[in-house]
Amino acid sequence: MGFRKGKVAAAVSQLSDMAFYWANQISTEIESKWRLVQSKGGTTQFTCPVCSFQGRFASDRSLTGWRYAALCPQCRSMERHRLQALAMGEIKKSTDLSSLSILHMAPEPALSKILRPWFKTYTTADINPEGVDLVIDLTDAANIPDDSYDVIYASHVLEHIAEDELALTEIVRMLKPGGFAVLPVPLVGDRTIEYSGPVATEFGHVRAPGYDYYERYKDHFSTITTFSSEDFDERYQVYVYEDRSRYPTRSCPYRVPSSGARHRDVVPVAYV
Repeated sequence: MGFRKGKVAAAVSQLSDMAFYWANQISTEIESKWRLVQSKGGTTQFTCPVCSFQGRFASDRSLTGWRYAALCPQCRSMERHRLQALAMGEIKKSTDLSSLSILHMAPEPALSKILRPWFKTYTTADINPEGVDLVIDLTDAANIPDDSYDVIYASHVLEHIAEDELALTEIVRMLKPGGFAVLPVPLVGDRTIEYSGPVATEFGHVRAPGYDYYERYKDHFSTITTFSSEDFDERYQVYVYEDRSRYPTRSCPYRVPSSGARHRDVVPVAYV
């Protein structure tokens, strides 16, 4: 009887968390659209490197409150999209991408718009089949031959994969000699925290990556280069403004608090 009660309590708790999550998502979408309306009359001017919009960026809802100037009102690119667009632009200056093939995992529209015309062959993939060319599980990509792609791009993907070391091994296997992977994750603290399982209220994350997370890549790749928010002009607004002193929260129960209102983001480029 006690066992049954425990299972019921666990189920009720999970349903409660999911209800809170979806209510928060709906609220976020409504408030985000209102912020887009508000942004029209602002005075702080930014430039979007994704769509060339010039004007005020909208604040957007985060898991701890609001992120200042996070969202481009024209293409809806976020801080990470703008930073990654700038980073890829720098790579493009020294690498002829037009002769290369790219596998874009879990493609986001803001980045697809930029990457697709830059490469000779552009292929999309995800673990879910909807709207992509290939179905690929990065921990078991047996359907993809060795040395298949010059570039593999997976933005904010690895924080969803418990066996991330296995995923990194598969990424290296699929890359051609001399190829590279762009593998940014959301950095939310100094040190990475592993969870016991996916957190539904945190978009299914299995860890909270810290600034130390990219050290893991060194066991799989020969060279790691990084592009940081600090590397680009302030007019692009590629910092994350977020109050992380409020962690842990109901949505993010395992994250730890950190100080500061402005946080740099980092894009790693890993070469085989």
